[in-house]
This record gives sequence, structure tokens and C-alpha cells, in this order.
Amino acid sequence: MKIVIIGGVAAGMSAAAKAKRMMRDAEVVVYERTDVVSFGACGLPYFVGDFFSDPNEMVARTAEKFRETGINVRDKHEVLSVDTKAKTLRVRSLETNEEFEDTYERLMIATGASAVIPPIENVRLQNVFTLKSMEDGLQLKEAAMKEEMKDVIVIGAGYIGIEVVEAMKKLGKEVRLVQLGDRVLPDSFDHEVTDIMEAELREHGVHLHLQEAVKAFKGTEKVEEVVTDKGTYKADIVVIATGVRPNTSFLQESGIEMLRNGAIKIDEYGKTSLTDIYAAGDCASVYHLVRDEHVYIPLATTANKIGRIVGENLAGATNTFPGTLGSACVKVMDVEAGRTGISEEEAKKLELNYRTTVIRDKNQTSYYPGQEDILVKLVYDAETKVIFGGQIVGKQGAVLRVDVLAAAIAKKMTTEELGMLDLCYAPPFARTWDVLNVAGNVSK
Repeated sequence: MKIVIIGGVAAGMSAAAKAKRMMRDAEVVVYERTDVVSFGACGLPYFVGDFFSDPNEMVARTAEKFRETGINVRDKHEVLSVDTKAKTLRVRSLETNEEFEDTYERLMIATGASAVIPPIENVRLQNVFTLKSMEDGLQLKEAAMKEEMKDVIVIGAGYIGIEVVEAMKKLGKEVRLVQLGDRVLPDSFDHEVTDIMEAELREHGVHLHLQEAVKAFKGTEKVEEVVTDKGTYKADIVVIATGVRPNTSFLQESGIEMLRNGAIKIDEYGKTSLTDIYAAGDCASVYHLVRDEHVYIPLATTANKIGRIVGENLAGATNTFPGTLGSACVKVMDVEAGRTGISEEEAKKLELNYRTTVIRDKNQTSYYPGQEDILVKLVYDAETKVIFGGQIVGKQGAVLRVDVLAAAIAKKMTTEELGMLDLCYAPPFARTWDVLNVAGNVSK
């Protein structure tokens, strides 16, 4: 059996390792266009902010280590096209520029995603960065560590944008966050949570520019100013964090079914619409348990899980991934927030018969030092009270309560069941009635 995997980061290497362990005599080949495999890109903002200094800490296992297990890792190789009828690949070495053909019996596509670059005038000026690859992180950190680089503008208030803001504030920069929409993280959180995030950013000296569109960058060779529809601002560094796009353009003639944005549609086995071809990670869709549809939610957790499932199935198993809840969390300066399931905004778009509950409480007992505010929002079925989604914002581990909500939603628990769920208690960590119990009981 010859298994070829295109892409060697999270999903791809998870699949390669699992397939090789299960099918020792299989030939497993991985093509990766960069020189880094098994790389945790989620650490990039914290590397840039100098929370740690060695970029290799983001690499779970080197290409050489994988080769020692019998996996043929071919880094610095780009797959140009796939002939799904002939089961062949057209590949180019990025070192020699040589092109050649390879064959496969089973194929996995795990090519990830690339940063979206908006059509901004002079976007190719020096010191304008994205943050998706190891090389991106190295270049941005090199610039950010220079003392003379004082003014930073971050475009886009999603997860990466928010994390880059914190990184730059840690380095002592003057930071502006420019967001086209009227809130930060609008696709993940409702306004009760984002209001707290925005207040936290402003409290830490971040200049927040909401409902503001970037029109152009100014400068000779290097960026010097950012022009928006509301003003012009000095900039030594610009970081564009306006989303990602699946790396699937090389598959346009392959016949593989995709979502409108180019994400490969897969089933619960990780299979695509074509026989013997699988996909996972940021290039692929995922089934959403609450929405009951295939969606594009590029998360490292999902990539690794489906990658493992695909690896098992490449080796002959028939294992399934049940689906995602889009569970995610983010640190916003000294505040942490998490979400799972669907938000109220999503419930509206889906035209569900829903209700919401918002609870503002404390995270622990008052007599133990360190009591903090915590907010919980539940979205649930108006009739059955089955929980659709939840959001939490607070401090000191508040975000970990989202994991309880994820389990509750996955098992279709009701608010009443959440209200009586036996959660752990000790004065340093919670109150006798945890905020999740309170939220559940109020929502009966």
C-alpha cells in the first residue's frame, strides 16, 4: 500500500504517524512545501511577543524523527496538481525547481490555509506582515524586537489579531487595532463578551478603531503610515490578520467537492467525494454538531483529531469523527474568554427557537484571596431547554469551564441537567453553586 499525504503540519503528520503505526509495511510519503513539519502555529503570537525565545519549541517532532519511523518526509516540495483518475501527482522541488510525477494508492490532502491579503494599496511595502507560517513568525519577531519600531497597527480583530496585540503590548509598542466590523471577534462571541474584551484592550492602552476600513499604506520602501476611511496613522509595523483561505487552488480541476470558499468537503471518515482520497485540517470542512451542516472552522484541535482518524482509515480502519462544536478560547490581556456550540448571532441566522441567559457572578468564594468576576452566557432551545451554545469570560481559569459546556452540548444536556451537574468545589476554585450550576438553574 502506498499512501501519499500532501501537507506535513498538524493533520498531515498526525495521519502519517498513525497510518505508519497501524500498517508497518505501508509506504507513507509526505510532501511539505516548507522546511518545517509538525509545527504548532498557534504559538506564533507568543513567540513574537517573546513569551519564549526558541522557535523550535513549536515543533512537536522534526522531519528527521519522522524519517526514523519509516515515513518518507519530502520537505521543500510542492504538489502542483493531482490527476485523480490516474492517481498521480505532479510535484516540484523548491530547492532544484525539478518537476516529477509520483503515484498513490490512497491520498490525503492536508495543505492547510494561507492568510488572506486584502486589496490594500501598497500592501507589498516592507514591514507589512501576516502571521501563519514559521517564516512569518521569524520575520515579524525580528522586526518587533527592534527598539526603533515603536508604532504597530494590527488589521483584523479575530483570534490572531487579538493575540498579536497582546504580543506587541508586551514588547512595549504603541498599538492600534483596526477592525472593519463593529466588534472584536464578532464571528465567535456575542456582544456581552466582546464588550468586556474591548474594555480590557482600552484599559491596557490599545487604540481600538472599530467600523474603520483600511484604504492604503504609505511609504517609500517601508511602510510609514496607514490610511483608513477615518484617518491616517503612523506605522512602523503592520500585521494583517483578516482571516485565512484554504490552500486548495491546485485541486480546482480534480473533481473533488468543495464548499464555496474552497474548503474540501469531507464526511465523518475524513473521506472526500472521490474514492481513496481523504482530507483534514485547515483545507477541509468539518461537520458541526449543533448547526447540522458542514462548516469551515480552522482549528488546531479539530485538525489533529480528524488527522488521526484519517490516518487510521488510510490504514484500513473505518473510524469516525463525530463532529465539532467550534470550541475555542482566547486570552485578551488579563482576561480570558471561551466559547462552544453556537452563539446567539448564529442562532438568529439559523432561525432557531431559542432563549438566552446571561449570568454575572464570581469565580470563587469571597473569603479566599483572588475572587474575580465571571460572565456566562447560555443559548438553548426555548422548548426543550437543550443547550445550543455557551460563552464565558473572566479570569483565573474561567475559560476552562467552557470544556464542561462542550461536554454538555455534545451529550445534548438540558439547562436543568446543567443546573444539577455535580461539579467540584473548594474555596480557591469555585463556590458551592458554581456559576455553571447557577446559569443552568436560572434557565430551567
